[in-house]
Amino acid sequence: MVNTISIFTDGGSRGNPGPAAGAFVVCDENNNPLFSTAKFIPHATNNIAEYTGLLSALEKAVSLEAKNVKIYSDSELMVRQINGEYKVKNENLRQLYSQCVCLLENFSKWEIKHIPREKNTKADKLVNRAIDGRSDIEEKSPSEIDSQSNHLRLGFLISGGGRTLINIHELIKKKKLNAEISIVISSRSETAGVEKVKNAGLPLEIVRKKDFPEIGEFSKKIGDLLIKARVNLVLQAGWLCLWNIPKELENKVMNIHPALLPAFGGQGMWGHHVHEAVIKAGCKVSGCTVHFCTNEYDKGPIIVQRTCPVQDNDTPDTLAARVFEQECLAYPEAIRLFSSGRLFVQGNRVLTK
Repeated sequence: MVNTISIFTDGGSRGNPGPAAGAFVVCDENNNPLFSTAKFIPHATNNIAEYTGLLSALEKAVSLEAKNVKIYSDSELMVRQINGEYKVKNENLRQLYSQCVCLLENFSKWEIKHIPREKNTKADKLVNRAIDGRSDIEEKSPSEIDSQSNHLRLGFLISGGGRTLINIHELIKKKKLNAEISIVISSRSETAGVEKVKNAGLPLEIVRKKDFPEIGEFSKKIGDLLIKARVNLVLQAGWLCLWNIPKELENKVMNIHPALLPAFGGQGMWGHHVHEAVIKAGCKVSGCTVHFCTNEYDKGPIIVQRTCPVQDNDTPDTLAARVFEQECLAYPEAIRLFSSGRLFVQGNRVLTK
């Protein structure tokens, strides 16, 4: 139960009517975000989307048992209607309006105010993300999620520039992930990633595949180092080597791939090769996939996928940049789900509790 919350709500339609979404951000009394949600609507008007965002927000507030609710929206029409200044003439809106008014009766005190769009950017971005991805979005704040999570000892496997590793490292430093990096293993001795690891002061081991006569010995060396470091989750981040995962680490090794598996995966499908293939295939949507690893390239149960549009004028570089934005969200999400004990593997599927 919470006492006072603030809600920033928004809605939008492309085409009016057209693909639409309603969204909201719930904040605590110190204005720290707690929950962010967007609901995709295949076909609706702007006003329907605005009311959908408000209705979803009020349902969330009721579930939180909030007593005092402050609501902010950039829809002047909806604000004036809820405040009783304007009548609701549209029949489709009237039903949503009635549901919202009914939910408001659950609170000891409530108010709704109009704000300019530039002060409602978080909810606005959620609307656009939901429409772009044509799917619902539901997020908790890192602090809310990590309060329910166990501390993780992470092991990283890298072969290249180390961008993903540093992204995770920064989240840990900002206390947005309840974890520590116990070991980093690089399959190459001279890369930008190795320099970043050294500069960050993280424990580093170089294990080159060419230094071992066969994959079994190479794999054993990696497994021994990870187990010695007492890691409970291994993250492959730009790791280009196939290795045999030991039994002790089964369903404890994750990989992130810059496409929507099972498409555009397998040996040789990494970096710009993936994005070139996506563009050549004429795909309208791409994204990234976080999955548990098996002893095959880009196989294993899928944990998280995030999408982004492929633009008509995209190059492999511009698409890669857009996909990487989603990677920066997907990997932390998967780590938090693992840390909170919410992932269950059944066959080739990951179920979320």
